[in-house]
Amino acid sequence: MSDTPTPPPPARSRLKVFITIALVVLASGGLLAWWMLGSSESTDDAQIDGHIVPTAARVQGTVLRVHVQDNQEVKAGDLLVELDPRDYELACARAEAELADAKAAAQEAAAAVPVASATSTGNLSGARAGVQEAQAAIEAARASLNAATARRAAAEARVKVAETADRKAAADLARFEPLIKKEEISRAQYDAAVAAADTALASLASARAAVAEADNDIVRSQSLVTQAQAGLSGAEASARAAAAAPSQIEGSRAHASAAEARVQRAQAALEQAQLNVEYTKVRAARGGLVSRKTVEVGQIVQPGQPLLALVPLDDVWVTANFKETQLEHMRAGQAARISVDAFDRSFDGKVESIAAATGARFSLLPPENASGNFVKVVQRVPVKITLAPGQNDERLLRPGMSVHVTVDHR
Repeated sequence: MSDTPTPPPPARSRLKVFITIALVVLASGGLLAWWMLGSSESTDDAQIDGHIVPTAARVQGTVLRVHVQDNQEVKAGDLLVELDPRDYELACARAEAELADAKAAAQEAAAAVPVASATSTGNLSGARAGVQEAQAAIEAARASLNAATARRAAAEARVKVAETADRKAAADLARFEPLIKKEEISRAQYDAAVAAADTALASLASARAAVAEADNDIVRSQSLVTQAQAGLSGAEASARAAAAAPSQIEGSRAHASAAEARVQRAQAALEQAQLNVEYTKVRAARGGLVSRKTVEVGQIVQPGQPLLALVPLDDVWVTANFKETQLEHMRAGQAARISVDAFDRSFDGKVESIAAATGARFSLLPPENASGNFVKVVQRVPVKITLAPGQNDERLLRPGMSVHVTVDHR
């Protein structure tokens, strides 16, 4: 009998090989799965986000026409709603009239400035010349008064001389009359005495007339002095009034400035009225789909009242709420894979940013622990993920859709 071992059956050898290969594959798959799962973070607490542009009325009015329907696509600048513009057109016309009136008043006030300046300057020069003329008139009147006073004094002196001469001539004539009767003197001597008496009397009358004339001159001179003094007072008052010329000029300039300010105010009112007319046509601030339309024809709307909303589908992103324990290795710029529940396909994206606080912190009533009973709850932090270019060209994604996000943080 031979000692050579019997070779194993071929079926058993093949089974061992198959088992070995299966173990290797399972180990490799497990290692790969561990490596893949350990280098990524996933969450199904995520949804599509996007801009929702509210469109509201900026002025009060009655809706005349509504040019869009729900879910209609519009472009930026498209006319959405028209309000009754008649009240605002009337206000615009009134503002135009007020602006024209203000401009006319401003032109008049501006034209009055140089006139007031020239008039005030001329009045001041004239008043100063009037003061000088009044002072000269006073000096002349006083000189005339002094001359008349001097003439009166001289006339009074002549009166005294004439009175003396008249008394002497009258005495001589009285003495010669008895003598001429007795013919003790000649007729020529008597006639000479009569002539001397007549001359003395005439000289006295002339001297007295000179005194009266001097008195009249004094009265006239005093009147002239009084008039000149009154003229000087008036001229000085005019000069004081004319001295306010700079303030009058400034007042005229201030009036012109105020008129110009009224022009600017009227211009602003006109521009506001024109804006109000323009606001009666509500236009799309940006392109998108019309949503949440609440406006109807005949409705009276108020400023700020929402009429509809626009949802631009070409600018959407994903907000994924990851657990705080998943953020250790997550950074902006990392690749992300987005699976949308509504479609049998995935989208590529990347992490754009991580929120500054948890979602609970931004809630209406943030959680507080004032009772001392603390239960630790894992918080979630919103992460914004943007789509890669060309991923949403068909604009299939709508804000609010549920998605599953996996971020690769290798």
